[in-house]
Amino acid sequence: MNTLLIVDIQNDFIPGGALSVPEGDKIIPVINRIQEKFDLVVATQDWHPKNHKSFSSNHPGKKVFDKIILNGIEQILWPDHCVQESFGAEFNNNFSTGKVEAIFRKGMETEIDSYSAFYDNGHIKSTGLSPYLKGRNVDEFFITGLAGDFCVYYSIKDALNEGFKVSVIEDAVRSIDQNNFLIIKKELKERGVKFITSNQLV
Repeated sequence: MNTLLIVDIQNDFIPGGALSVPEGDKIIPVINRIQEKFDLVVATQDWHPKNHKSFSSNHPGKKVFDKIILNGIEQILWPDHCVQESFGAEFNNNFSTGKVEAIFRKGMETEIDSYSAFYDNGHIKSTGLSPYLKGRNVDEFFITGLAGDFCVYYSIKDALNEGFKVSVIEDAVRSIDQNNFLIIKKELKERGVKFITSNQLV
């Protein structure tokens, strides 16, 4: 089944949001346009409680982008973002969700962050995405979304470990740090991940 995974097209990740990804809004028209080419479209949504431990505001004396050890895992401290039921957590109004069959929320556990669409960062709790896709007989998918060097990257790594083949639609991905994404791209290509542009879709 021709499948598309769309990662975190939410207001807080769009320019003007609390944790904006440079040019994050530029990929929305691409994602909207290509959805018709897929049999199955699913999306993820960052969905944090207010007291989430990845927020610097919940660590007195710490600043945004400081690093701490949280339950044995290195954690970057982020600005408050994608707080449950807030405007920032909503899908951007320009993002067309009509073809999205299922939405998988992540980052809901207070004590651990969750970049990946499949698992939290400690691989303790599954979002249910892997069994859902396998239940639909999906063994490979295309991925788009925000941010390429965090949630998209970690989703791809978990997908590979789950046995999926992955293709990145590169003009439908934006990163917080483009130089970091180029390093990631090299790593992922070595692991068999394909990188294409939207005009290469059949």
